[in-house]
Amino acid sequence: MKTPGIGFRLGRLGRHCALGLVLLLAPIALAACSANRANQGALGCATAATPCLNGPATVSLQTSKGAVTIQLDGEAAPLTAGNFVDLVKRGAYDGTVFHRVVRDPTPFVVQGGDPTSANPVVPPSQYGTGSYIDPDTGEARLIPLEVKLQDEPSPRYGEPLTAPGVTRQLALAHQRGAVAMARSADPNSASAQFYVALEALPELDGRYAVFGRVSEGMEVIDTIRQGDKITKASLVSGGKLVKGGV
Repeated sequence: MKTPGIGFRLGRLGRHCALGLVLLLAPIALAACSANRANQGALGCATAATPCLNGPATVSLQTSKGAVTIQLDGEAAPLTAGNFVDLVKRGAYDGTVFHRVVRDPTPFVVQGGDPTSANPVVPPSQYGTGSYIDPDTGEARLIPLEVKLQDEPSPRYGEPLTAPGVTRQLALAHQRGAVAMARSADPNSASAQFYVALEALPELDGRYAVFGRVSEGMEVIDTIRQGDKITKASLVSGGKLVKGGV
């Protein structure tokens, strides 16, 4: 049930409806209220149960079509990037399937990372519905939406930022090659699934957490088709994880 906000690009509705899962249906002109900055700490790195990334990191994805290198931004998206690095270290992405690839009528996203897709007994019809299950708790690990503005010292958490004047100030935007977390309609439901933007997708800015970019291998991403796999995800450099904000 995790998918980037497909319903927003109204001029290309046919492409988005092809995803066929939970969509955010609010019109693009609707500006969500900014989260109360006084309450941000409750969702940020200071109190998060998951580790945050301190500084940059480089991750390599070995796929059935070739190698892809991702640069992660631990300054603009410490919680989201930290969650990704932690899952890479745990092997959560190894053997997972790219279950959603949308290229027609125009390029959109390549999406994968559902841990359930690595289980051979799970039918393909269920790919894209799973989250990472924390072995310590037996519960799904969910992280809040994390969006940082260029002129603010720390990210905002928990609510989309959609006003045009605000989205133009984002530290990380949906440019071609951007890597972001997929989720359901709940802004705070991201877990393990992620997507790569095949072109600039400004309609998703402020609604989904971008946490890095493809630095090498975008030509590989361009060849990936639904059903291709991540054979191995590994940390190449960086990746210092911290908890409690320290």
